[in-house]
Amino acid sequence: MKRLLIAALMISGSALSAQAADDCGKVTIADMNWNSATLIGNIDRFVLEYGFGCDAEMVPGDTMPTGASMTEKGEPDIAPEFWANSMREAVDKGVEEGRLAIAGKSLSDGGEEGFWVPDYMVEKDSSLATIEGIKANAELFEHPEDPEKSAFYGCPAGWNCQITSGNLFRALKLEDAGFEIVDPGSGAGLASSIAKAYERGEPWFGYYWAPTAILGKYKMTKVDFGSGVDEEHYKACTSQADCLEPKVTMYPPSPVRAVTTGEFAKAHPDIMDFLGKLSFKNSEMNELLAWMEDNQADGEFAAIYFLQNYEDMWSKWLPEDVAAKVKEAVAGM
Repeated sequence: MKRLLIAALMISGSALSAQAADDCGKVTIADMNWNSATLIGNIDRFVLEYGFGCDAEMVPGDTMPTGASMTEKGEPDIAPEFWANSMREAVDKGVEEGRLAIAGKSLSDGGEEGFWVPDYMVEKDSSLATIEGIKANAELFEHPEDPEKSAFYGCPAGWNCQITSGNLFRALKLEDAGFEIVDPGSGAGLASSIAKAYERGEPWFGYYWAPTAILGKYKMTKVDFGSGVDEEHYKACTSQADCLEPKVTMYPPSPVRAVTTGEFAKAHPDIMDFLGKLSFKNSEMNELLAWMEDNQADGEFAAIYFLQNYEDMWSKWLPEDVAAKVKEAVAGM
């Protein structure tokens, strides 16, 4: 961590301005307020500074305000991890009108939601990878307050996923199998319930999402409902609080993309090519997020760690001459 701290100070200081070049100019990158996005944004910044000679700057961002600002004001230039489902119509319209451009999939698997069980349970009984196996073995999942019932850990109250997980709980008839929804109280409470079960080797069944540090630390299997994805029903009913007759469907993946302004895309086709190739699988990002949590590292530290330890991965995103400049900068950290 000492080495990373020194490296981060180097990035934040005058070394950056010395690398800037007139042919690229200033580039603004949204620093979204969750770990995977701030990691990717800081990777972008390092590569643009040292590889492409830009004067790159991180600016505060979040999905809705960043999308609106890029569409209406043309800034910031780059949103490194944009979850498109939250404002899909506005993004599609912005692309159609040339105000926005899609560079690529920053998370190739998309945002992933589902009902999960620990891997060690599936290793003992493969049927527990299916919802029918879960219901047939409901007695394994001991309720923390009522021994007569089985526990399904739901999404915290007030989160949108409380609606979807609750509707799927009904659609899957889990109550008939003896389950009751356990409200974990918060995101931290839900994460803690997984950690506690995993460290004790105990059964656990509930809702979670990826990429997250929890699924990087604790290997979990997503339960197969045997239904496939009915995206139309999911949008029209499963995700709605007033859904009266929810049907069984797996969660559709949420597209997660690198988005730029239209003007930036026109002016920098070489950088657009890089952003289009930069992509993480959820399993890869889960591991990086777990490292960030274990080391209390922010996006800046984590970007340096990634560039120092995953050269085989990121060097494929860049032309040889640009990759060589980044390698030289990383070697000097």
